Amino acid sequence: MEKEIYLAGGCYWGVEKYVSNIHGVLETEVGFANGTVEKPSYEQVKRGDTGHAETVRVRFDDEQLPLSALLRLFYKIIDPTSVDRQGGDVGHQYRTGVYYTDPKDRAVVEKTLSDLAETVHPGKIAVECLPLACFYPAEPYHQKYLDKTPGGYCHVPLQCIRWVKTVNPLEYV
Repeated sequence: MEKEIYLAGGCYWGVEKYVSNIHGVLETEVGFANGTVEKPSYEQVKRGDTGHAETVRVRFDDEQLPLSALLRLFYKIIDPTSVDRQGGDVGHQYRTGVYYTDPKDRAVVEKTLSDLAETVHPGKIAVECLPLACFYPAEPYHQKYLDKTPGGYCHVPLQCIRWVKTVNPLEYV
């Protein structure tokens, strides 16, 4: 069964590249989620006053890749305790979040965040868990950016992007 979830983890170029390499991901698209400006441009979001988060829309096959496994793999490339910052990217648009469209997914997101807080990152988790309010695709030149620009900026380590291709997601349920 195909499902959809929206992941914010800093600059969307690296998150998109990493997530697109996970077995069971069918499609990704970068854009801007949960802000106050309709159809913002990258330049508007970059100024930091639209309220949007750089986000990746992820369409996946939940039989091959259960949501809990996808989220646990996503958490491996973010600092879940960091507020408005991932790697060298700083600003509210670089916050971390999981935005769902199916209300049933909320419990899965909350459970994985609770597990993360207890086992890996004791302390305050800064990852938002919210329903998706809005999503606007980024301009075409941002889509699959690291495929078009090998060696382009990315806060996600290249070894993680390579590693995730070899992972059996069912081991992360």
